[in-house]
Amino acid sequence: MKSNFIRCGVIGWCWELIYTSLHTLASPDFDHKLMGKTSLFMFPIYGSAALLKPVAKVVKKKPFWVRGSIYTCLIYGAEFITGKFLKKHDVCPWDYSDAKLNVDGVIRLDYAPGWFLLGLIYEKVLT
Repeated sequence: MKSNFIRCGVIGWCWELIYTSLHTLASPDFDHKLMGKTSLFMFPIYGSAALLKPVAKVVKKKPFWVRGSIYTCLIYGAEFITGKFLKKHDVCPWDYSDAKLNVDGVIRLDYAPGWFLLGLIYEKVLT
């Protein structure tokens, strides 16, 4: 469990750095340095994806789109819970309040494709 937690944390951190770096391409104040960013708080949040292992075992025979959808829902649930908790303590490293498809400023529904893919990556790593 410890090694899966560390692997998931590192994968999540890398995922976030790549995503935030590429996100600058669409930004009006485009920065050619393609700098990504993350927070130390994100490591345990991404690391908790190790808890997906039992789910992955149960859904392993389902089509990829069903598995990915399940992981997306679970990731959204974790993001919502941790986001609300961190906001309550004024340390949430993200705020999606200005995004069109946000829920309470802590999740963005338009990020579903990314969470879908990350869930399947976690599945591959965990099984």
